[in-house]
Amino acid sequence: MSSLSPKNVWGKVVLYLKEHKKISLYVACGDITDVKIDNGKLLIKASDDFLITVLEDGKKELENALRWQGLNLELEIVKFKSASQMRDRDVLKLKELFGDKLVIE
Repeated sequence: MSSLSPKNVWGKVVLYLKEHKKISLYVACGDITDVKIDNGKLLIKASDDFLITVLEDGKKELENALRWQGLNLELEIVKFKSASQMRDRDVLKLKELFGDKLVIE
């Protein structure tokens, strides 16, 4: 399985969703590029809570798309914090510590 290209597998998943008229899931998955194959799992990384909810709700359909390709990969959705989310969290913490004295340019 190490010879599988995660980008190709994901591209076929997205194609499957389009061909099977799973439009909302197709649109949500269209911009996802951070995918990996590791230890028999297709890892999909996302940081947006709404996107993660859509992926989790559509997990059965995503698994069907993998089976359609003849693949026996487990699907795992991995949440990560994006740089902007971490920055926003840090700014909030600084505001708590320094209040009105904090000036952000």
